[in-house]
Amino acid sequence: MLENTYTIWKEEEYSYAGAFGFVPNIHTYIHEDEQIRPCVLVVPGGGYRIVSPTEGGIVAKRFYEAGYQAIVLTYITDLINVAPLKRQPLNDISRAVRYIRKNADVFKVNTDRMVAVGFSAGAHLTGSLAVHWQDVEDTNPEYKNISNKLQGVILSYPVITSGEKAHRDSFDTLCGKDASEEELTYFSLEKQVTDQTPPVFLWQTVTDEDVPVENSMLMASALQKAGVPFEYHLFPKGPHGLSLSNEEWATGKLGKLYTMQQIVKITDAIKNDLLPVPEEAKKQLLTMFGSLDTMAENSSGIPMDPSTTAVKEVSVWPELAITWLEESVFEKQ
Repeated sequence: MLENTYTIWKEEEYSYAGAFGFVPNIHTYIHEDEQIRPCVLVVPGGGYRIVSPTEGGIVAKRFYEAGYQAIVLTYITDLINVAPLKRQPLNDISRAVRYIRKNADVFKVNTDRMVAVGFSAGAHLTGSLAVHWQDVEDTNPEYKNISNKLQGVILSYPVITSGEKAHRDSFDTLCGKDASEEELTYFSLEKQVTDQTPPVFLWQTVTDEDVPVENSMLMASALQKAGVPFEYHLFPKGPHGLSLSNEEWATGKLGKLYTMQQIVKITDAIKNDLLPVPEEAKKQLLTMFGSLDTMAENSSGIPMDPSTTAVKEVSVWPELAITWLEESVFEKQ
């Protein structure tokens, strides 16, 4: 397996106020043979505040084992409410797709078989590209004429609606607490589905305590009305954030914590008093994330809540999704 990290923006292209020197990147899991393979882009969640390692490398490796070139996106987030993210995460995922297609010979990727799998807020970001891919222009001439449309998306316990059943914190971080109705509607994905939306695989649990199950239900209904092919699995039990829902996930064996690079930049700024944070908040943040600078590239695991357990019934979702891709997405091309 070939693992490498690639920055998807040039430093002079990137100026988000809360980046603190971080530039979004992709981390690749590429087969060492020369075979051209389909590609899955993994987009972890984290409420648009972090990019969670619990939904990164272990998910990519699962798709790698199924024969895919697997790539994890670390996009911009806002841990401490520096400024609303607005469209920057959408620009990040769009650039990532174009970057992979532009460098398909390096990654040994079939550019006509590119999909993404997103989780929670990462599923919202993935779904945003699915419904808004035509809106996202790239001003860099190297990428502007490269397609950012995916052949399919997998949305895992997704944040979808900005309405009554919203995961409000995700939308506050993305759009700001004073966001306009127009902006909230734009990012309310069930209102943006068209017949140009690529096929969608949805899954969630009924007992999701963070993102109401109505989010995936609303998306399924919108897809049906628009005539977009989809598959929807609703599992009867399980908490939010199940990732692969297997023992590897439950015991925190996640591999390198490269998705936390921006958080390392933020904690460094806090430690060096470059970022004005109230003393109590500073103490809390450094307690939570202060050791990441030594963990981010070397850790083979993180402490998980002792009550974390895998839900066996949910753990079948990758097999279901892979079968859907092979029989309902790629087979029909």
